[in-house]
Amino acid sequence: MSVLRVGNASGFYGDRFDAWREMLDGGELDVLTGDYLAELTMLILGRDRMRDPSLGYAKTFLRQLEGVLGTARERGVTLVTNAGGLNPAGLADAVRSLAARLGLDVRVGYVEGDALQRPDALTANAYLGAFGIAACLDAGADVVVTGRVTDASLAVGPAIARFGWGRDDLDALAGATVAGHLIECGAQVTGGNFSFFTELPDGGRRPGFPIAELHPDGSSVLTKHPGTGGAVTVETVTAQLLYEVGGPDYLGPDVVTRLDTVRLDREGPDRVRVTGVRGTPPPDTLKVGVNNLGGFRNSMTFVLCGLDVPAKAALVRSQIEESVGTEGLEFTLARTDHPDVGDTEAASALLHVHLRDGDRSRAGRAFSAAAVELALASYPGCTLTTLPGDATPYGVFTADTIAQDAVEHVAVLPSGERVPVPPPTVTSGLQGAPLQHEALTRGPSLHATRRGPLGELVGARSGDKGGDANLGVWARTDTTWAWLRGWLTVERLAELLPETAPLTVERYELPNLRAVNFVIRGLLGQGVAASTRFDPQAKALGELLRSRVVDLPAEVSA
Repeated sequence: MSVLRVGNASGFYGDRFDAWREMLDGGELDVLTGDYLAELTMLILGRDRMRDPSLGYAKTFLRQLEGVLGTARERGVTLVTNAGGLNPAGLADAVRSLAARLGLDVRVGYVEGDALQRPDALTANAYLGAFGIAACLDAGADVVVTGRVTDASLAVGPAIARFGWGRDDLDALAGATVAGHLIECGAQVTGGNFSFFTELPDGGRRPGFPIAELHPDGSSVLTKHPGTGGAVTVETVTAQLLYEVGGPDYLGPDVVTRLDTVRLDREGPDRVRVTGVRGTPPPDTLKVGVNNLGGFRNSMTFVLCGLDVPAKAALVRSQIEESVGTEGLEFTLARTDHPDVGDTEAASALLHVHLRDGDRSRAGRAFSAAAVELALASYPGCTLTTLPGDATPYGVFTADTIAQDAVEHVAVLPSGERVPVPPPTVTSGLQGAPLQHEALTRGPSLHATRRGPLGELVGARSGDKGGDANLGVWARTDTTWAWLRGWLTVERLAELLPETAPLTVERYELPNLRAVNFVIRGLLGQGVAASTRFDPQAKALGELLRSRVVDLPAEVSA
């Protein structure tokens, strides 16, 4: 067949439970994938495995599979998932046991080799590529389970198996990587988390899950099953393409995908064609995600109502510091209060107090009890939103690299045969960040301006990568892009989002998408599991930027 229809039914561990059933019942598919892994998920699975060595995989997948495995076999749909997490062999065994209990003949393959032995880490996993998945499919697997592969590999592997691509089919691999990246987060490409959600046919209430129709040259069409919610438009696809990326060179284990070559065109209702993608040889290293237990943390939140909010916050701070010491304490005052209003909530600010420490007892009841003890001995109107509680452990994520040829990438076929997957023989050595694009230097604007929220003219999508965040901003028209490209500099971003000012910020342009992408180093500290930031994964950073009122060009309308 000339087209491979790859759907996705999960974008994270906890996504819509019924999506597997919806996708299998909704229309024609060749492959159905499920992405369960994220940096935080690997930490969760690592803690599961500490309690029970037989675990370490996404248990929800088995419950979802029980209701759909028979349907998938009946309709000839192959299932590919990274739900194996830290224990792909264990999940593969569990799938076989489930199939036997259901009376089904199911051939299961799995991919391993991503787990690295690092005694000083809770988990350490290399991001493998797609050729191990392809080897399992070539051997007749009905279900393929992996550990830590790149998210896009779940779609690239089936395309390799269907079209017979080799390591040197770089443009095709790059095109499939884009398709895989677009569907990996499920409904986020069909209208989920979309800046202009009010324009969607159903108002964004229940977007359907996506499908990539892959072609032998690596081009694709993004779509969804007929009758499902949300929409697939050039803008919804643009938004997802900007999610959690860095510069134009999108590094992967099988290919470096040039995001600045991607072209998006509307082919019809809920159909967007993705073409022109170019690839270059992959780097000679693999990314390694490392999770460690960083210590223990606890939080208490004080409500500060009415007058003298800064002074009230200062009093609490001095009292808490006197009780437990200053080390590891963090105070964040959220000025949610409004003057001269008639209800308590609208008149109140929130003081969040966090404590992180290697000593569980200090971060536990010693801290939370000290906060509660202030209830009758602090500022007027003292109250808290939280009860005293014990500390909880938190994790720290770091990214590392390892040589591609130092990892034993293995495909375990349905027969049990273990097939080594050799690394690429041609690599680029590309590891560092590509050249940044600073906005064009321009003099004072001679155009008339009007005040308005930036989001009237642009959309945005933001996310996390370890301790860094990315913020992609796209213009809706060519005219807006001509303005945005010269206007949205690193310096202006610092004015609009002051928390970025002291940080290293990289700026990249993607003219084909009318977009600029910022990578903000260190915004999230030691990663989502350790972050005490109000928006720990930077998911709302783009919407914060869009809400800022700026001087917009008067001739450009919303």
